[in-house]
Amino acid sequence: MTGRTRLRPLAGVLAATLVAHSGTRISAIAIPWFVLVTTGSATQTGLVAFCEMGPYVAVKVFTGPLVDRIGPRRISWIADVVSAAAALLIPLLHARGMLSFGALLVLVAVIGTVRSPGDLAKDVMIAEAADRSRVPLERATGLQGVVERLSGTVGPAAGGALVGLVGPMVGLGVNAACFALGSLIIAVALPRAMGRPQGRVAEKVAGEGGAGGGYWHSFRQGFAFLRREPMLLTLSLMLGITNLLDAAYSAVLIPVWVRESGHGPAVIGLMLASFSITATLGSFVAAAVAHRLRRRPVFFLGWLVMGAPRFLILMTDAPMWAVAVVIGIGGLGGGFINPIIGAVTYERIPPDMVGRVRGIGEALAWAGIPLGSLIGGAAVAGVGLAPVLITAGVLYFLTTNLAGLRPEWREMDRHRGKGGSTESLPTTPVDATRPAS
Repeated sequence: MTGRTRLRPLAGVLAATLVAHSGTRISAIAIPWFVLVTTGSATQTGLVAFCEMGPYVAVKVFTGPLVDRIGPRRISWIADVVSAAAALLIPLLHARGMLSFGALLVLVAVIGTVRSPGDLAKDVMIAEAADRSRVPLERATGLQGVVERLSGTVGPAAGGALVGLVGPMVGLGVNAACFALGSLIIAVALPRAMGRPQGRVAEKVAGEGGAGGGYWHSFRQGFAFLRREPMLLTLSLMLGITNLLDAAYSAVLIPVWVRESGHGPAVIGLMLASFSITATLGSFVAAAVAHRLRRRPVFFLGWLVMGAPRFLILMTDAPMWAVAVVIGIGGLGGGFINPIIGAVTYERIPPDMVGRVRGIGEALAWAGIPLGSLIGGAAVAGVGLAPVLITAGVLYFLTTNLAGLRPEWREMDRHRGKGGSTESLPTTPVDATRPAS
């Protein structure tokens, strides 16, 4: 087997993730800007983001057992096809004068509903793809972090340029094309045997009697598994708060700050891209050296430089280049966070429970995202931008630093051997899931 053939499973999953996430980042600029300039309402802008991320999180709670049962490869393909169709309907309806605000809410809700299992399925396949490609798990999660951050660079940059030059509806058309390309990559690049229930897992699921008792039994197993691990449960809850603040920041606070500062939508892309460029660099470094570092100090140092400064710099009269530098430094620290979360959680989940455990854990971590955009929009409308920026920055600092004082975080380095290698892990449930930071 040649090196190129051997790496095909991991490369295929990463490529599908890159194009799908890049398209999502484009729509994350196009839709809020479209609503903000057509309605002038920060509340409605937050409501649109809520209607996408609310179903996204709610569905993710219950999707895990289906991913384990049907197989992540098939789930990913179906989700990308449906997402492409729903995203394409938005500019088509707008061109015909048929896109009401209610119709927009329904379509973004459909996208959020189907994107949730699609994203989970791609995440689930990382561990199998790393094994098939014979790539160390920490390196694979580091590359996954690179792809996520790279999509956060390409997507916002392209989204800001498209929205500024040709309008938000063209950006949504590109978003649909990205989902379609992602489904094609999954269908063509991944081996057909990949991402299927195998061996005792398939037999066990098939013997549980279909979607009735079998599904709920599987769901309860995943929930009980997650409850057993205090460190990972605390991690999911902490990420729920930081993701709430991040959602308010990207979906509401940045667009409102840009508008009040007299900048155009391209600056939104610049701000998000400056974070993602340096976060991509941080993820590259993490992929190369993270297995040799102590996880806990690197993890919390990353949060310290990534969190509050991004909010507080917008409170000053700093020039745009200084704002970009502060955001970029935060991205560099943030680039180390997701690879560490990924390695810690992937290595602790038995393969036959990956979908259900990760689905529940990620849902906890993402639960704050729809609330963030909704609360952020209402808060800005109620008290103004400046008080919300201060409050969000302080909450971010307290959440990420005070939570680190809890004793559970020592578990992060417990299974590390000499030289940063991972020692053998217990095969009984120890738990986890990798929420996104």
